[in-house]
Amino acid sequence: MSTGAGGGALLVIGDVVTDVVARYGTPLAHGTDTAAEIRALPGGAGANAACWAAHSGCAEVRLLARVGTEAREWHEERLRRAGVRTHLVVDDLVPTATVICLVDASAERTLLTDSGAALRLSPADWSPSLLDGVGRLHLSGYLFFADTSRQLALAAREAAEERGVPVSVDPASAGFIKELGVDRFLTAVEGVETLLPNADEARLLTGLTNATDAAAALSRRAGVAVVTLGGDGALVAEAGAVTARVPPVPARARDSTGAGDAFTGAFLAARLAGADPVAAATAGCRAGARAVATVGGRP
Repeated sequence: MSTGAGGGALLVIGDVVTDVVARYGTPLAHGTDTAAEIRALPGGAGANAACWAAHSGCAEVRLLARVGTEAREWHEERLRRAGVRTHLVVDDLVPTATVICLVDASAERTLLTDSGAALRLSPADWSPSLLDGVGRLHLSGYLFFADTSRQLALAAREAAEERGVPVSVDPASAGFIKELGVDRFLTAVEGVETLLPNADEARLLTGLTNATDAAAALSRRAGVAVVTLGGDGALVAEAGAVTARVPPVPARARDSTGAGDAFTGAFLAARLAGADPVAAATAGCRAGARAVATVGGRP
C-alpha cells in the first residue's frame, strides 16, 4: 500500500470563488418568490480544500489562483485568516468567479457557476519556484475545463513529477466533465498519484454503475483512487482493487457545499503527515462530516 509523502508544504492550484449560498426549506416556486436564508461566503473547490488542509494541521499550505480586482482583498484576507499562503493573480478584465449554491431542505446543493477569472489561469501565471519546499501538489479538476488553465495544470504537473512530488486531482464536476469529454479528461489525469472523485464522477469516468467497480477501475489509471460516497463514507482502491471501505461519520447535515473539498483537504494533510490512504480517507470523512454541519464550504 502507498505510504504518505512525509512532510513539506501542500501546493493547491485551483479556484477562488465568491459563493452566494441560498438555503430554502420549501420547493422552489417557479416565477415568483421562495423564502430563503442567503449569505455571501468565500468558496471555490481549490480554496476550500486549501483551507481545510490548514485546518486539519498542515503546517504550510499555498494556493495559486486567479481573482478579479473587485474581491481580491476580501479573499486574500479570508485565506490568510484560514492559514493559507496566497499566490493570487489579479485579473483586470473579468470579475472573480461566482457560484450560486441552491441548498434544499435535505442539504443537497445545486450550483449555478460563473467561472469568471478562475479558469483564466494560464502558463504565464506558473513558476516552478512555487514547488520549492512542496511535498504534494493538488490540482482542482476545474482547471481542466478551459484550455488556458488546463495548460497551466499540465505544466505544473510535469514540473512536480520531475521533482518527485506526488500529484492529486479532484475531478470537481460531473457536469463539466460531460462538456469537456470523458476521454479528454482521463487523458489529462492519466497516471496521477491520487484521484479523488465522488461517486457520480467515478461512474461517469468509467461508465460503470457500481461505485465499487468504478473505484477499482480508476485505480488502474492512478496510483490511488479514493471515491467519496457522501453519507456512506468512502472507498479506497489501488492497483485495480478496492482495498478499504471507510465508514461515514454521523452528522446533522445543514449544507453539503464543500463537503468533498473538506474531505480532500483533510486527506492531503494526513498524507503529508505520513498517513496511508486508508487513514487519510478516515480523516477526510471526519472533515466531511464537520463540513456538512456548517453553512458554506470552509471550516
